[in-house]
Parts: sequence; structure tokens; C-alpha cells
Amino acid sequence: MEIKFAGAAKMVTGSSHLVTLDDGYRILLDCGLVQGKGKHVWDYNNKWYFDPKSVDALILSHAHIDHSGRIPQLVKRGFKGYIHSTHATRSLCSIMLLDSAKIQERDVEWHNKKLRKKRKKKNKDFRIPLYESADVAPAMDLFVGHGYNSWFQIREGVEVCFKDQGHILGSASVTLKIKKGKGYKYIGFTGDIGRPNRPILRDPVKMPPVDYLICESTYGDKEHETAPEQTETFLDIVKEACVEKMGKLIIPAFSIGRTQEIVYMLDKLESAGMLPKIPVYVDSPLAVNATNIYGMHPECYDDNLNQYMLQDPNPFGFNTLTYIRNVNQSKALNNSKKPCIIVSSSGMMNAGRVKHHLFNSIENPKNTFLIVGYCSPDTPGGMLKTGIEEIKLFGEIKQVRANIKTMDSFSAHADRKEMKKFISNQKKKVKKIFLVHGEEDSQKSFKKYLEKGGFKKVIIPNLGQEIKIT
Repeated sequence: MEIKFAGAAKMVTGSSHLVTLDDGYRILLDCGLVQGKGKHVWDYNNKWYFDPKSVDALILSHAHIDHSGRIPQLVKRGFKGYIHSTHATRSLCSIMLLDSAKIQERDVEWHNKKLRKKRKKKNKDFRIPLYESADVAPAMDLFVGHGYNSWFQIREGVEVCFKDQGHILGSASVTLKIKKGKGYKYIGFTGDIGRPNRPILRDPVKMPPVDYLICESTYGDKEHETAPEQTETFLDIVKEACVEKMGKLIIPAFSIGRTQEIVYMLDKLESAGMLPKIPVYVDSPLAVNATNIYGMHPECYDDNLNQYMLQDPNPFGFNTLTYIRNVNQSKALNNSKKPCIIVSSSGMMNAGRVKHHLFNSIENPKNTFLIVGYCSPDTPGGMLKTGIEEIKLFGEIKQVRANIKTMDSFSAHADRKEMKKFISNQKKKVKKIFLVHGEEDSQKSFKKYLEKGGFKKVIIPNLGQEIKIT
């Protein structure tokens, strides 16, 4: 057997790992887009480290686009196997992949229009979308939904078990049970490890002990704030931005998971009478649709949310909250001078409506941008976190005069302590741990942290590297 690391190797996005069995049967773990901007990102997403037609089955850990976003492209290139996921992941992918296709179409249209204006007419410079809206339905037809905690067979001698990962709705770790002679070999893939004691979702459930583990490492060099500190810090930022400065608090947040968590926190603050009387807007059609899907999957909720719903049957709605779909309403927010909170995607500010809010609000010192999760270094969010003084948006240079604040505690990714605890039951059995889904510095730090904690043979694979396992 061998594992080829076809994405998210020494980088955070583009999760994709190919497991080839001794008889040639090929199992792909995730099929994600590399996110960011620039020609190198376009090149990454147009390159395959394997032939899509040769893949026999796809196992999807969760619906985030950096894990699922190339699925329509995979199918378009000839993949004909089944796509195995949890039921909630399939529901989310039905809206997320369509949204991703529309972004592909718009981005390519904008790119080609820009080239035409510059009178560049070389065919190689023009782009076609990675996939289009019409490519999503054939991909969704291949999805097969499964529950947590039960083994299901994808072919004779190969079984899979999903365990609740508590990262986003429907997220799962993946354990492969592969018949080998008279026994079995176990390969584990953590997907994105969620965090314990977070709102809405249940805590991550540990995986069965495995022989080889592919493990995420996003926050391998960091530790997060605790929940009470997070609520207090968040409320202080709201008051400073909207009450003291009378400006806008703009929160770039991924449509899935982060947006619902922020809305739930605001809902609880409003119910407790602690939220200032200011309008709150969720400005993202995808987030609106995703929130509806959250309401359809209460099987994923934790006990605290179920108890809260006895008092408030709608934890994602309150009197001053407005969900916005219409683009004209979104544009009106840019022209408004009134204090408000705007939650808008995407979380890295590299696409979607939040990029327009950034363009229109970044030069006003009354405004505040609150970054609540990981941002790739080359995205607007990543650059703003470093303290840059100007930023190029839609071809214009904008001065950074708004306040930039960061709260990594909102991250749905476990920190290094939480990740180490999650894989603590692997120590006796696991032969090798492969660190993926992390920047190289974070991975090196996490490797040392694990080795100090007694783990042996922790490996940081390169992109495209194949490693034989016996």
C-alpha cells in the first residue's frame, strides 16, 4: 500500500490524499480546492497528482471547500465512483459546490475581461472555469450518505467508519479498515479536528487506534482562548466598534460553521440583554442557505444547544438580526453610515460580498474588521493580520485606516493541546503520523510538540510525495 499526498502538504488548503491498495484499488480522502489568490493558486487547482479516472472511491471528511471544492472537477475529468460522506455533509455540499461553481464563473469572467481591456489576445492567457454550475448535479448524484459510528463497506475487504469530528455540521474523521492476509490494517484520517466545549456541535469523538494516521496541524504552534474569555472579548469589541466609535463591525466569516457560531453567540447575548441595540446583518446567500440546513440536522447538536432551544426555539434568529440575500440590499450596507454588525463571507476576504465591504469600509477609521479564523498569508485577511498599511482591491490601492482585530479563538480547528489530546489514544498502536493541512512552520512546531509528548515517527510529507506503508 502507499499514500500519495496530493494536496494540503506543507499548506493549509487543498486537502487531498490518495491511498492505493496492493491490488491497485484507489481511495481518495478529500478533494479540496487550494484557496487564495494569484497565478500559483490557479496553477495548483488545474494540476492533478493522479488521474481522476483512476480513482475508485472518494471519502469526504466534511463540506468546507478546501476539502470538497474540486469534486465537480474530479467528476468532469472522469471519476465515476461513489462519494461517501455523512448525511449533513451531503446536504451542505449541495449548496456549497453550486456556490463555488458560480464563484469560478465570475472570477474567470472578471479575469478574461481584464485581459481584453489590456488587449492581451494570447489564447493561453484566457481562462475557463475549473467547473460550472451544470457540473455540480452529476457530482451530487454520486454522493452516498452514512451515519456516524458504524462500519460500512466500500468494496470487499475495505470498510470505513465515520466518527463525529465536531468541526462543522457533518464533519467526520475517517478510519479505513483494510483486509490484509488474516488480519486488518487501519489507516486513519483526522480531517479537520474540531474543538471540545464549543457551541452548537458535539465534542470530537476519538478515532479507533490505527496503524497509520494522517493528521491535520493547522494550529500546531498555537493555543486558543477559553470560551468565557472569548465572549467577554467579543462583547468588548462590539461595544468599542459600534457604540464608542459609532462605526461598523465587519466580521468576515466562512458561511459554514463560523457564521452560525457567531449568530448563536449574538443570539444568546441578545436574550441575556447584553447586546447593544444595533442592527445585525448576515450578508451571504450561502450562509443563509447553510443556516437553514443547520436547522434540518439537529442530530448533530450538542446538549447545550438542545437545552437552549427549549427557551428559544430559533437559536439563529433574533429581533435585530436580518439575513440578506438580495445584492441591492448588500450594496445599501456599503452606503450606510449607521453603526451595525455585518457578518459576511468569505472568511479570508478573498471572495464574496465581504470583499466589497472591505473595499468600501477599509479607509474609514470608525470601522473595525474582526478576523475570526485562519487566513492564508496571501489573502486580504492574511495580509491585514500582518499589519499592512495599504491593500490592493479590485485594481485600486486602499489605505488601511480601519481597525483590524483578530480572535483566533473562534476557530473551529483544535489548537495543539486539543489535537494532541485527540490523538492520545493512538500512541501505542500508530506506526507513523503524517502531518498535513498546516503551514510548514506550524507543522515543524507540532512535530516537536508531539515527539516531546512521546509520539514517534512524525513525518511532514511534501506535496506530491508517495510513501509506501507496510
